[in-house]
Amino acid sequence: MRATGAATGLKLECWSSMNLPQPILVTGAAGFIGSKVCELLLDEGRDVVGVDNLNDAYDVRLKRRRLAGLCTRSQFEFHQVDITDRPAIEAVWRRGNGRPFDAVINLAARAGVRQSVDNPWVYIDTNITGTLNLLQLCHDRHVPKFVLASTSSLYGTGHPQPFREDYSTDAPLSPYAASKKGAEAMCHSYHSLYGLDVTVFRYFTVYGPAGRPDMSLFRFVQRIAEGWPVTVFGDGQQSRDFTYVEDIARGTIAGLTPVRHQVINLGSDAPAVLIDAIRKIEQLTGREANLQFKPPALADVPSTWADIHKAETLLGWRPRWTLDDGLGQLVEWYKANREWAKEIQTD
Repeated sequence: MRATGAATGLKLECWSSMNLPQPILVTGAAGFIGSKVCELLLDEGRDVVGVDNLNDAYDVRLKRRRLAGLCTRSQFEFHQVDITDRPAIEAVWRRGNGRPFDAVINLAARAGVRQSVDNPWVYIDTNITGTLNLLQLCHDRHVPKFVLASTSSLYGTGHPQPFREDYSTDAPLSPYAASKKGAEAMCHSYHSLYGLDVTVFRYFTVYGPAGRPDMSLFRFVQRIAEGWPVTVFGDGQQSRDFTYVEDIARGTIAGLTPVRHQVINLGSDAPAVLIDAIRKIEQLTGREANLQFKPPALADVPSTWADIHKAETLLGWRPRWTLDDGLGQLVEWYKANREWAKEIQTD
């Protein structure tokens, strides 16, 4: 393994000198979920090729720190590439001795409901065109398995809970949800046309240490710990099926099993009211939240709750982490990294 640059530098690259067969390609490898998936795959002894463009959708220091840890692993190879750049992503297939991939796990995405309202174009480019580029390369290069990260935002409103995978997703409330709907449809077409084995995961509100700073729990922990105002959109009675990142990563890897074509929820199956989560963070930090309530965002949904029967039946997967335990890990991580984590923009 060779690495150049540092976690705070402008560029970080690493690649493996080992020659293990059939690596797995993970896009979005420096992301919150992607880095954890890479870590667990490496722990299993798999050879992993990671791709990420290290964009500045949120503080890139988080991405570089995650990536720096992965680059210490001898079976990890990294390419700073944007999946929307078809020639560049094709070059990843031609790297080194060109060993074929056993599977592609596509976790590269533009995520976030509110941000997608401000700039929908980048969501279409990454989530639909980027996915198309990878699907076509799987077909051209005979990669048998494709895993796509999708979102619970597709369910919108009007469905009874918990949300089942067979519910209609024809009325997305945000460009983010619409772009993931397009990615899911593209996956189905490649399965139908070419027999590509596809697992699509709809993730439910993922949280945990070193998470995305635009997500509510990261933001609440930072701002409560620092005594800063905490913005709550709505009355705080909305609920979310908060799911710990390690559970999501385990489920994603379980999705490598052949399923032909399946859409599967990954959630905690234990939705929590937002204000209750805030009170728990107050206890863990020993600080009282300075709450500032604002009108609900138009693209937000009042509640989410995953029916995870399909994940249990097909993959033998169930979440292991409770919200109390997961929040404890998040708060401990923040305390340990507070010197720089308090500088991360969350509003």
